[in-house]
Amino acid sequence: MKKGIIIAVLAFIISPFLSISQSNEADKILGTWLVGSGKAHIQIYKYADKYAGKIIWLKEPLNEQGKPKVDKNNPDASKKNTQILGMVNMLGFKYAGSKSWKDGTIYDSESGKTYSCNVKMLDENTLEVRGYVGISMIGRTDTWKKVK
Repeated sequence: MKKGIIIAVLAFIISPFLSISQSNEADKILGTWLVGSGKAHIQIYKYADKYAGKIIWLKEPLNEQGKPKVDKNNPDASKKNTQILGMVNMLGFKYAGSKSWKDGTIYDSESGKTYSCNVKMLDENTLEVRGYVGISMIGRTDTWKKVK
């Protein structure tokens, strides 16, 4: 009986520290990442208990007319004039443990399509970003590098 009480008290005392440790692990995704094509930098940030990303740099920010690129391929006509630079293109990621974030979506402005997405951190400077339709097996993986 005494052992049970001691274990319960220790668990109560230690649990906040375990939560902080998991939060620190989850926040390792925060920062700026260069996409595999080298065409953009995505800044991943936290909102509430989820993670999102926005485009903060484009290799070619201007179109053929010298104006900022817009989301011309978006199927929603009201969004076709939205500038790509500054656009939030990743939403809803939850930390799932083991250096992975799941249940998010990623928008591809080149195709105008939104995909389900999971992210896995391979090391401190490398993300594996998998966009897919339906099930994860039907999709594409891109490798992103941390911008220093």
